[in-house]
Amino acid sequence: MDEQPLVLHARDARGVVTLTLNRPQAFNALSEGMLDALQRALDRVAADDTARVVVIAAAGRAFCAGHDLKEMRAEPSLGYYERLFAQ
Repeated sequence: MDEQPLVLHARDARGVVTLTLNRPQAFNALSEGMLDALQRALDRVAADDTARVVVIAAAGRAFCAGHDLKEMRAEPSLGYYERLFAQ
């Protein structure tokens, strides 16, 4: 199965960077993996001296449903929440 990236990264010639949340089937809920991918994408943008502005967009019909509650309920340990909110 060909897995799609959780965050799509595009940059135009003017320095406009668009990061697109890409979990439309879950209304772009912020899973731990999505948050990690978003942080990595933002780190790349921060290191790019030609980037002038960042637009955060989303695939599908919802921008973002918030945290992924299914994932949070599946792992109710303190360690999960420490990792989640340490970002």
